[in-house]
Amino acid sequence: MVRGEADETVYLRYLDSASDDDLRTLLERYRDPLTLFLFGFIHNMEDAEELMLDAFAVIASGTAVFSGKSSFKTWLFAIGRNLAYKKLRRNHFFFVPLDEELTADSGQPDAELLKDERSRMLYEAMSAINPEYRQALYLTYFEDMSADEV
Repeated sequence: MVRGEADETVYLRYLDSASDDDLRTLLERYRDPLTLFLFGFIHNMEDAEELMLDAFAVIASGTAVFSGKSSFKTWLFAIGRNLAYKKLRRNHFFFVPLDEELTADSGQPDAELLKDERSRMLYEAMSAINPEYRQALYLTYFEDMSADEV
């Protein structure tokens, strides 16, 4: 794999050659961001990790078709989101709000209190908005995706 090579190129090469190295490269790039994204839906880290692996199983099998209309990242996150929605429907949940855990390592009580307050305010604000807008905000601000990708 060439450093800086486009994810789309790596994925298409994987489909042609079934190279474990190419799939491993994509997994290393997106394992953590996708897991955190899914955690925002599921609110359970073990389930989010399982869904992340399921999303990679889908792309590894080639059952989902990458059309190139979006970036690889957008496509992968959409697969993960759809798997999360299926799981929520199966478990009779409709949506679990995004709850970002923010921790303060400064050891200063005031700084920690302020960070907790900001976290609570962010949680309340994100919980109050439409799930589609919440997802768009998450992808834009936490995953640095453009408006077109979102």
